[in-house]
Amino acid sequence: MAAARTYNQSHVPRPWAHGRRRVSVYIAWSYPGEANRDLTVMDNRFSTMTEVRRVLWPDYEEPRWADPNHFQQGIAGSLELFFWAWVQFQQVVEETTGYRVPVFQRVDQAGFGLPLDERVLADADTLLVFGLDHNVTGQRASDEEIEAVRAFLRREGTCLLVGPHHDVGASPDWTVRAMEHAHHGDDLVPRQQRFGGYTRSLLEGLGIPVQNRFGLRPLRDPATRRIAPLEIAGDLDTRGWLRGVTNFNFHQHLPHYAVTTDDPRGVYILARQPIDLRKPHPFTEAGNALFNSLVWIPPTADRAGDVLIADSTIFSTLFGSDESLVRFWKNLAEA
Repeated sequence: MAAARTYNQSHVPRPWAHGRRRVSVYIAWSYPGEANRDLTVMDNRFSTMTEVRRVLWPDYEEPRWADPNHFQQGIAGSLELFFWAWVQFQQVVEETTGYRVPVFQRVDQAGFGLPLDERVLADADTLLVFGLDHNVTGQRASDEEIEAVRAFLRREGTCLLVGPHHDVGASPDWTVRAMEHAHHGDDLVPRQQRFGGYTRSLLEGLGIPVQNRFGLRPLRDPATRRIAPLEIAGDLDTRGWLRGVTNFNFHQHLPHYAVTTDDPRGVYILARQPIDLRKPHPFTEAGNALFNSLVWIPPTADRAGDVLIADSTIFSTLFGSDESLVRFWKNLAEA
């Protein structure tokens, strides 16, 4: 029998304990801002649950998804799928650390706002910030939030994982957008879907020279349908983030994490993902066959904590999971 679920309660801080990491998730969206998007606007919004059911038919035709008395059928329904799919990650980390994994939202379902401040940071050792906010909702990190995260990273042993999602359709040229859509092939993604305004502003404020670009389809084995193994820079991974990891999970449109400085010293690309080259994309036409999927910025003289850049989809079972992915989760929890 599944455990009882709770909602609408204040967070109870977790005490520090030697050798046990406290992991938290912060979703940088306004839930109402996403759920209330105009359905007559085609771009820069999530799908409704009804659209998910239509495109993925019959995967979501069980009553628990399709019955309007049981599950929301608008955009809010598709947002709730994310929460369903993060449960396994939360369970694995809790089993590993002994601590529950709270999930905070910048603005939650009931309209309660929570900027990224000490209420989130004080009892966390590892913080995951998921950039699932559409840029049109205007989420940006304030100066106070950036300073709070800087203070968090001055604590010895902390880790910040930032996950800006994909940036599809940045070009004003409709033919380019059509090429991008044909490349990834997901009918639930509009021709323009630009994510991550909050996480991009947070990285800029912290002086981390990494940006999310594009939505690229990973290569996978046509027989097994498994995603192609990562190209891992094992010699650079001195902390063992990818120890025992061979692959993440398949998702049709993943961001390339571009390093945006001419002096990339101290910015390590630990994993690159082979791209499905059957359909062209501006990024592949420029000669690229892999995209950056995990970037690590180790501590510096004025920052004691680690910074990782990786997409939020690799913490979600909406797109599958296996032993390799769970091993990555455990590496984060045990770091």
